[in-house]
Amino acid sequence: MLNGPRNWKRRAAASQTGGGRRLAAAGVALLGLAVGLPFAVMGLDVARNDAPSEPASAPVPPQAPRRIVSLNPCLDAILLHVAEPGQIAALSHYSRDPASSTVADLARRFPFTYATAEEVLMQKPDLVLASVHTAPATRRALERMSIPVSAFGVPNTVEESLRQIRDIAALVGHPERGEELARRINAALASIHATGKPIPALILQPDGFSPGTGTLQDDLLSRAGLANQAPRYGVDFWGIVPLERLVANPPRLLLTGDPHAGTPAARDRLLGHPVLQRLEGRMALAYYPPQLLYCGGPSLIEAARSLSAARKAVESAS
Repeated sequence: MLNGPRNWKRRAAASQTGGGRRLAAAGVALLGLAVGLPFAVMGLDVARNDAPSEPASAPVPPQAPRRIVSLNPCLDAILLHVAEPGQIAALSHYSRDPASSTVADLARRFPFTYATAEEVLMQKPDLVLASVHTAPATRRALERMSIPVSAFGVPNTVEESLRQIRDIAALVGHPERGEELARRINAALASIHATGKPIPALILQPDGFSPGTGTLQDDLLSRAGLANQAPRYGVDFWGIVPLERLVANPPRLLLTGDPHAGTPAARDRLLGHPVLQRLEGRMALAYYPPQLLYCGGPSLIEAARSLSAARKAVESAS
C-alpha cells in the first residue's frame, strides 16, 4: 500500500504492472453514447459529472510531483478528484468528450494530449500516469528521458478500483483525498444493498457487447441485487450477445445504451431493433450510461445509483 508522498518517483516505477486478468475490454473502453433511451420503461438520467466542480485548494506536499500528465480517461477522472488543479499538466483528449467521459466539463479546463511522447515531453512532467495499454513506444521514450511512468491496469472488481484510487492519491501527495473518495464510493455501494432474489439482468451495449463474469460490471450488478445473465448467452469475460439468442430467452431486465445517439450511420442497429420493443411485458428496458461501463473510480458512485434505480423500477412494476 502506498502511504505518502515521500519517494514517489521510486513508487511510480514500482507500480508499473500488468493489472487485470484480461485485456479484452481495452479496444472498446472509450465507446460512449450520450442521451437517454426513449423506449426505456424507466427514465434514468444520463451520468452526472461526479467530479468536484470547484476542486478544493490545499498545499502540495514538498516531495509530491508538481506536473502530472495522465494518458488514460479512467485515470483522468481519479486524478481530478485527488490532485490539486495546479499539479495537473495535461489529461487525455478522451476526457473532454461528454459522450465517453463523466468528467468532460472539468477536463476541458486543462491541457490535453493524444498520448504521443512528443506531446507529453512538451508538458515537462515529473510524473506520467499511464494505462497498461498505453503505446509501448511512448512509455519507452518517456523512460529513456528518466520521466517516472506509473502504469495501471483495468480493475475487475470494486476492491481493485479502490486500491487504484488510493495508490494514485498517494502518488500525487494527497492520500487523504483517496480515502475520502473511497469512503464515498463505499457509502454509495452500501446504500444499494438488495435483499431477496436477484433479478436476472444483462448489460447490452453497441453491437451486442456485454460484460460477463470476472468484470467490474459483474461485481456491480451483484452488489445491486442483479444477476448477470451474460454467461447464459455464451459470454465469458467480455463478448457479443447475438440478438437471436436474446430474443429467444430474454432477461428480466436489459440495461442498454441509446440506439438513436449519433449520426444515422453510427446508430446501433442491434439496440434499435424493433424486436426489442416487442418484448415488453417479458423484459424491462433501462438506460445504463455507457460512460459508466469501462472505468472504475468515481464513476462507481453513479453506476450504483443507476443500477439501483433500475432494480427498484422492475420491482415496483412486478
